[in-house]
Amino acid sequence: MIRSELLKIAAVRLKVILLVVSVYVLFRGHNQPGGGFMGGLLAGSAFILHGLAFGIEITRKLPLMRPFRWMGLGLMLIVASGLISIIYIDGSFLQGVWVMVPLFGLDLKLGTPLMFDTGVYFAVAGMLMLVSSAIMEEG
Repeated sequence: MIRSELLKIAAVRLKVILLVVSVYVLFRGHNQPGGGFMGGLLAGSAFILHGLAFGIEITRKLPLMRPFRWMGLGLMLIVASGLISIIYIDGSFLQGVWVMVPLFGLDLKLGTPLMFDTGVYFAVAGMLMLVSSAIMEEG
């Protein structure tokens, strides 16, 4: 398959932009459209774009291209976010738990919903990497 040099140049730059936007969408989450699922789709699409530009053999050699690790980390974060509420507040599974974290002089309010969304982010991105690489390998 002949690969376009213009596509390769665009893919390198767009991959970085897609990954940064995916993290922004992940953190924007609950109060506005976005969150883990949409961020994971954007992150996975960055790897799909790289695979289309450079080929799946080169894309699989990228340090971040480990779909099973992404999915495993995502599932561990999802389960851990649910277990935290059971252990610490005797609540129901996936009930939100919030803590104040001082960071650079600001009191940051972090909670298990962000942990859950991050788990969804990793699981969706890993699944998209795995499925797209299998499809590109067939074609």
